Amino acid sequence: MGNLINAAYRQIFFHAFKWDREIALESQLRNRQITVRDFIRGLLLSKTFIDSFYDKNSNYRFVEHCVEKVLGRRVYSQKEKIAWSAVVMTKGVKGFVDDLLNSDEYLDNFGENTVPYHRRRILPSRATGEIPFNITSPRYDAYYRSKLGFPQTIWQEVVRSFRSYERQPKTGDPVLFANMARSISPVAATPSRVSVYDIDIEKAVPYRSR
Repeated sequence: MGNLINAAYRQIFFHAFKWDREIALESQLRNRQITVRDFIRGLLLSKTFIDSFYDKNSNYRFVEHCVEKVLGRRVYSQKEKIAWSAVVMTKGVKGFVDDLLNSDEYLDNFGENTVPYHRRRILPSRATGEIPFNITSPRYDAYYRSKLGFPQTIWQEVVRSFRSYERQPKTGDPVLFANMARSISPVAATPSRVSVYDIDIEKAVPYRSR
């Protein structure tokens, strides 16, 4: 059950921090008071999901996210995206979520107790499947990414170069002297080049005194 709950969080939130978890829903699912489909519905209507995916995206983008997460596929066309967006406008988020979870497509593929998954990851005619949705579909659209300052190149570089305290060099570690060593530019003395013809053999060869 724990693995199932974590799989549901990964599918809907991509990742759930401790404060994102819906403890009451988890308890109801563990006690068999609700089905997996009800648990998915609760996650889709949670404050975390609404704030992260609905409030920071257009209706079109929100529809794309939900179809990918709930039905396990991308939207087929612009017409389907517009049709689902009309449902969001007329019935609200809850009505839209209910229509997705009550659809024949959802029930036929996932039923009451299967966590939705990416149905087209592996294609028979291709050696590799589709790229995961979390990579191709960023959480925020371009407008909110610009407001939030994404992508943060400098921040990313800091993360790449971060070293945990345990891995940081201690006193006396040669790494600490690397910059000093690089600053030294020793120049080797140029050896003198003397031709054999310039050597006075009689004077250069020592003789043992009697």
